[in-house]
Amino acid sequence: MLLHNLYQQPGGEDQVFTDEGSLLEARGHAVSRYTLHNDQISDMGRLAVVGATVWNGPVYREIRALIRSERPQVAHFHNTFPLISPAAYHAARAEGVPVVQTLHNYRLICPNALFFREGGVCEDCSGKTLPWPGIAHACYRGSRTSSAVVATALGVHRMLGTWRHTVNTYVALTDFSRGRFIQGGLPAEKIVVKPNFVQPDPGVGRGQGSYFLYVGRLSQEKGLETLLAARKQLGEKVRLKIVGDGPLGPKVAEAVRRSQGVEWLGRQPKDRVLDLMKNATALVFPSVWYEGFPMVIVEALAVGLPIIASDLGNMRSLIDHGRTGLKFRAHDPGDLAGKVEWATNHPVEIGRMRREARKEFESKYTAEANYRSLSGIYEGVVAGPETEA
Repeated sequence: MLLHNLYQQPGGEDQVFTDEGSLLEARGHAVSRYTLHNDQISDMGRLAVVGATVWNGPVYREIRALIRSERPQVAHFHNTFPLISPAAYHAARAEGVPVVQTLHNYRLICPNALFFREGGVCEDCSGKTLPWPGIAHACYRGSRTSSAVVATALGVHRMLGTWRHTVNTYVALTDFSRGRFIQGGLPAEKIVVKPNFVQPDPGVGRGQGSYFLYVGRLSQEKGLETLLAARKQLGEKVRLKIVGDGPLGPKVAEAVRRSQGVEWLGRQPKDRVLDLMKNATALVFPSVWYEGFPMVIVEALAVGLPIIASDLGNMRSLIDHGRTGLKFRAHDPGDLAGKVEWATNHPVEIGRMRREARKEFESKYTAEANYRSLSGIYEGVVAGPETEA
């Protein structure tokens, strides 16, 4: 059984939920799904949303009934926030079904899930029973009230032992993320590492478009300001295509007005994004938060696209500097501009990186490799001892 609280703006987590379900079904597994959508929040009163975030009683009962009907061997959660709630873990445990939780972001140890505040990395709440700094700084949606709701839910379930006793296995997406969750208080022995994957295989591009590409949300934590400042330093000699939307859209629009070399394409379907990747010189990934495991990175590797990324968090291990891409100092437009200029002037080396990027995908991030890892995780929780008391 796969369970997921869908986001209002579809993103990487939603895609992984869909792709893993399809992967399992393609290999003969029966997969049932339980989903709620954040659009439902608009029809709920404020107190109802608060209560559901901490403990959604109706969901608890629905999931117990669904488990009795479907009799799954494993309950695999991707996101429970805010409507499914951690009550769902307790429901699965009450029915004797082992629980797997993929850790797509840092929600269990950080109220805004990003380890990001005021333009930079922040870990002030990590390890705290009640993550009060997140309330003081209004880290969730700029609201102390909303931040207090999230912090309360985290604190209540830490005190109840939900994170330690109701989840059999956590799936971190990288070794870096695993380390952060251990530091934040999750039990090390329950955290395994399995990266994301791409299916179907999109095939290799040729990189003949002579442009650099950004794909992602137009927001502060994604490093858009660093990207636009670097682009300004480079002048008209470098073409940049930007895919995505978000709160920094007006700044991107202003960059487009000032330069013929910047093109803003808005949100695009996945097939169009992959086509753009296949023809780009490199993907620019200037994020200034740790990230989880961005699907855009594994998609770039799949098409053989080198990645110019900030040397921070998960990017440090996902990009091999000089082999599958280049790394620059986070928040440093000059260093990013220098790496883009180097890529422009070294087509032979970029061609070699394209081949190495594809090799990286083939060795780590294919559907088959993911299925082997996922099957091993499921077999482990089914064969292992029952959830701790």
